[in-house]
Amino acid sequence: MSIGSPAHRSHRGRPGRRLPADGLAAGARTGPRRFRAQLSAGVEIEVEGARAGDFVDALRSAPPPLARIASLAAREVPPRGDDEFLILPSREAGAATEISPDIATCPDCLRELADPADRRFSYPFINCTNCGPRYSITLRVPYDRPNTTMAAFTLCPECAREYRDPGDRRFHAQPNACPACGPGVSFRRGAPAAPGAPDPTAVADPAALHGREALTTAIDLLRRGGILALKGLGGYQLACDALDAAAVGRLRERKRRSNKAFALMAPEVAAVRAFAVVSDEEEALLRAPERPIVLLARRPAAHSRPRSRRPRPNWASCCEHAAALAVVPRTPHPALSPLRARGNR
Repeated sequence: MSIGSPAHRSHRGRPGRRLPADGLAAGARTGPRRFRAQLSAGVEIEVEGARAGDFVDALRSAPPPLARIASLAAREVPPRGDDEFLILPSREAGAATEISPDIATCPDCLRELADPADRRFSYPFINCTNCGPRYSITLRVPYDRPNTTMAAFTLCPECAREYRDPGDRRFHAQPNACPACGPGVSFRRGAPAAPGAPDPTAVADPAALHGREALTTAIDLLRRGGILALKGLGGYQLACDALDAAAVGRLRERKRRSNKAFALMAPEVAAVRAFAVVSDEEEALLRAPERPIVLLARRPAAHSRPRSRRPRPNWASCCEHAAALAVVPRTPHPALSPLRARGNR
């Protein structure tokens, strides 16, 4: 995990604390004065100063929101006299640390996403230390950028500044990116289902579209009954308008799923309540940082499931990442997607 924002002043001559910690590498931020190393088997923190003991107590009682600490030990070490915050290169050290699940876009990133004056306005791959992909992009541990699918994208000067600044919420955020240096958005029209068959949802220009034009074209495709393959950092997700019987029928035929459940994806819990009964416990799950898919009871007055002959529960999920949030809130109905196997995410 990445440790950020120094909260304690260094005091030369006072004993320090070394804390080997085992748990979940979650990109969490906290505040020791010096972070010595990140290991494949956990993290090791060194902190010195008059309040080093308070830091240890705080880490045990109130860890960063995304951190899951399985074990934590502390012992005194000779003071090094450092007066700056450091994150040293990771090193291999035996057993692997657990990898964090992907985390839904946080409120701060959502505000930037919607702000025309922000340099990440409408950028679907926006993230920070508190949110974004983890499990989906990790190729190996320790969780460092060179060990993820983001290794191919070199940070621009502004993103590199954020990455190095302990006071920035993108400090050591491994997927950090922006439109200038990160993955881009493009739209390409797929081939018709059968050779020579007309495509009722074909866009006017078959050439690849990019940026905001790609997003608006994808939204229009869903509105007109098309099937959208949404490729994010973690793979493909197929989607269509959940209330368009013809679109759902085509998706079932192409996936060979005549009856198997699809998931309904909505931008917020209020939209889910339009078609499902949501208890307080289920709402907490839908709002959880991992945005899991939740099995819900169908609301009696909700629209009937296309091509379904008997009542069934609904699988529902609130949008997990900005790539989906950029599309689903601008469509009139919930989006339908084949239920994904998410492993231990």
